[in-house]
Amino acid sequence: MNLIDKHAVIIGGSLAGLFTGTLLRAIGWQVDIYERSPHELDSRGGGVVLQPDVVMAFQKVGIPRDALGVVANERYYLQCDGRIERMPMRQTLTSWNLLYSLMRRQFPDEHYHQGKVLTQVQPDEATAIFADGTRETGDLLIGADGPTSTVRQQLLPIHTPEYAGYVAYRGLIDESDLEPEAAKIFTERFVFYDFPNSHILAYVIPGENESLVPGERRFNWVWYVNYEQETELPRLLTDKNGRRRPYSIPPGMMAPAIEEEMRAYANQVLVEPFQRLVEATKEPFVQSILDLSVPQMVFDRIALVGDAAFIPRPHTAASTAKAAANAIALADALVAHNHNVPKALKAWETDQLALGMNLLRRGQALGERSQFMYGKDCR
Repeated sequence: MNLIDKHAVIIGGSLAGLFTGTLLRAIGWQVDIYERSPHELDSRGGGVVLQPDVVMAFQKVGIPRDALGVVANERYYLQCDGRIERMPMRQTLTSWNLLYSLMRRQFPDEHYHQGKVLTQVQPDEATAIFADGTRETGDLLIGADGPTSTVRQQLLPIHTPEYAGYVAYRGLIDESDLEPEAAKIFTERFVFYDFPNSHILAYVIPGENESLVPGERRFNWVWYVNYEQETELPRLLTDKNGRRRPYSIPPGMMAPAIEEEMRAYANQVLVEPFQRLVEATKEPFVQSILDLSVPQMVFDRIALVGDAAFIPRPHTAASTAKAAANAIALADALVAHNHNVPKALKAWETDQLALGMNLLRRGQALGERSQFMYGKDCR
């Protein structure tokens, strides 16, 4: 890699920040990533459907990994009368942990700074000011700090995530913890159950230490349930310590009463294989489904990427891929414009806004159809 005299400051050390950081390093930039958490990030969301943009990003930065996930060759659509509708469809199903770990190992430790809480940005200078009093200036500053982005809050204070009317309960189960009959249905398949105003899905993902060995992997499930924002959501998002969380409750922190209600509801409305899946989950978690869009992604020498700019609903399976696409296009634009940051950002922004809006609208359409259109009920 031939270094050029250009430096990027990236706010946010999760997937979007790492995609951007590794790809900018691959074209010769010097890059520093600043992550607010003082700890290594872990298990942000469980499963990920692997998309071509992610594979392309890995190829561009030379990450040596032959197998990036578990291959499913078909989809099962379970019916409440016991029937199964089958659809051939080959997909690779991976995990947030595996993608993060592969990229994190690719990025040098001395340029990945943890415990750095951003307080202010200065767009004209591409400067970040942190709570500890330090400041960093680059030729380019990237806001990759997710749905609660401090960078976006300063630059676009009225553009905040909006609750979509439902949440996703989620869970991870070690293969060995699920009874064999239920495990057989979910193994090497993408499995769905749709019922009125709700649906649940499950698939196998890499296990602990990125293992793809059968028996050492994990089942990942996601269940979408509607909750009214004013009367129901606050209670759902209050954790076991009584703390009201803004958007999600992490594994191990769900209030016991909420967890008990969720499990009872699962036994009431889900078909038996999914009941067994929920029952075997030791630490379920929950996240609000959100919509977010921005009218611009470029502010002088600052750019917003990933969920700091657009949050597509999970039905698109595109949030991680969008972050990779943002990063690939940014690196390509910088090379095409001889690393002239203002010209490159201007050229980059139009297509990325279009990508974000397209995914946002597609996710909204899928969500409205599955969650708010009364369907067939044979219970």
